[in-house]
Amino acid sequence: MLVLFTGVSGASAHAALTGTDPQDGSVLKSEPRRVTLTFSESIGLLDDSFRVLTPENRRVHTGAPSHADGRSDTASVTLPRGLGTGTFTVAWRVVSADSHPVSGAFTFSIGKPSATTAPLPSAAASNPASTGLYDIARYAAYSGLALLIGAATFVLGCGHRGSVRRLLLTGWWTLLGSTLALLLLRGPYERGTGLGDALDPSILSDTLTSRPGIVLVARLALLAAAVLVPLRAPLRDRAPGPAVLVPGGVLALGLAVTWAAAEHASAGIQVPVAMVSSVLHLLAMAVWLGGLAALLSALHRPAEPVAPAVVTRFSRLALVSVAVLAATGVYQSWRGLGSWDALTSTSYGRLLLVKVAAVALLLAGAAFSRRWTARLATPRAAVTVPAGRVPVTVPASGPGETREGTDGPGEERGPEPEGTEDRHEGRTEDGHDGGAGGTIDAGQRQGLRRSVLAEVTVGILVLMVTTMLTGTQPGRAAEETAAATAAADHPASSTTTVPFDVGTPGGHGKVQVELSPGRVGENSVQAVIFGPDGGLATVPELRITFTLESQQVGPIDAEITDKGGYWTSDTLTLPLPGTWTMKTTVRTTDVDQVTVERKVRVS
Repeated sequence: MLVLFTGVSGASAHAALTGTDPQDGSVLKSEPRRVTLTFSESIGLLDDSFRVLTPENRRVHTGAPSHADGRSDTASVTLPRGLGTGTFTVAWRVVSADSHPVSGAFTFSIGKPSATTAPLPSAAASNPASTGLYDIARYAAYSGLALLIGAATFVLGCGHRGSVRRLLLTGWWTLLGSTLALLLLRGPYERGTGLGDALDPSILSDTLTSRPGIVLVARLALLAAAVLVPLRAPLRDRAPGPAVLVPGGVLALGLAVTWAAAEHASAGIQVPVAMVSSVLHLLAMAVWLGGLAALLSALHRPAEPVAPAVVTRFSRLALVSVAVLAATGVYQSWRGLGSWDALTSTSYGRLLLVKVAAVALLLAGAAFSRRWTARLATPRAAVTVPAGRVPVTVPASGPGETREGTDGPGEERGPEPEGTEDRHEGRTEDGHDGGAGGTIDAGQRQGLRRSVLAEVTVGILVLMVTTMLTGTQPGRAAEETAAATAAADHPASSTTTVPFDVGTPGGHGKVQVELSPGRVGENSVQAVIFGPDGGLATVPELRITFTLESQQVGPIDAEITDKGGYWTSDTLTLPLPGTWTMKTTVRTTDVDQVTVERKVRVS
């Protein structure tokens, strides 16, 4: 059940390459006019999205990258004339809809394959320095958000009257600095280039006009507006008013949206639902983990006592946060994984299992902390009497009740004046506050501090894994990529040349049969007949059947018809994969015909 808490921002994100034209490894008779890539989702183009290299490793001067036919899930580039022959290498890099760069490479040949000195770039080609610093900035941004929202919630929602100004400032400055770093590093990160491009005016301009750049600028604006929220008022007043709660809530919601709009939730299936789920998940995480940090900071300040009621309120708020994390985590884990197999077969799934273990430790620490909270919530009432009199412990009074006790030997004390409950309730002989109405004594403070420290430590690990997950291709997308790669390993169609000879003068030639896509299910068949001179020829009848002898299936007639120069059929259905026997029967006259067999592979 712990997988309920582990959804991050899962989606069928990180665009998967589903097709290339020319196909990877194909051999073309003539030069292609353009290279086109097709992806599983919409992608963004860079100025340097394509690099086409000759067999001698010289770069081909191509046109500007564009979307083929206006489709946002494609990338295309025109090629010049006079490419020559041999094996060419195409290296590509685009930005998927969830703002993460995706890259790869493939080859095609013109005329015939040749040796090539062009290196085949890795699919994960990137600059280590740019990528490393970008990831560090992302870690810092998550931490800053948690501190900022969590500390503010600890004050506004739990009624803590101590100072959390240092923690709020730490969160604000951390989020501000990391956001600026992300804005500068975005260009090098997308392009896989060095840190020198971080200050390049043209690259920075491109970043500012891209969706990730616009989102980061919006985050900076929200941080500037956060300075105007009067958080000092609640430190003096018992209940913060709408002037604090409304703008504070709007700013927290807006900051969370800047993550959802630029991460996995913004791409893939069910985007609106995923966006809402991602925002709620992020806010719940910030309230829980950031609130823990605020509580730990308060417990380390003996001069500013923490009321048990504050701890109790935070415990209830943490419970609500966990419930939200559970609900959103279920949805996001399903959306990101796609299947149970992806838990162990993909990097995303394995990271998710690590987060499951970390969350389990975090919940164990939270359960231990709740034990301390339950003790604090149990009223312990006593009164401190003047010197020379006998102290008497009196149960806490409820609303409207009075307390009676003995002032000294043989003396009876009458009802206490109204309002003395607040002065006496929760006080012990040594003057320390206890119970729900006082403050936490030294022993309680130390025990709770240790418990919360353990939670915060594990929480940092959870944040690190969360950040890694948002930068990892989700399991659903990884499986799509694997399926596309497997499909690319098999030709989209197969062409078979069948020579024939009926034994009469001029009664020989060949039939070229194309089976597309050559997979289980519906297929099309096209056939062209060439005569003895190599030119197109016509015959009275052509018949093609398919038999899978190993499974005793067939013969299945392709039912091809003459279309005037070529024969075709779009109704052939092959039910099973395997090596099929294709029988081609050619009749050249009323009495002369021949049948030739060939093997074809159906995947």
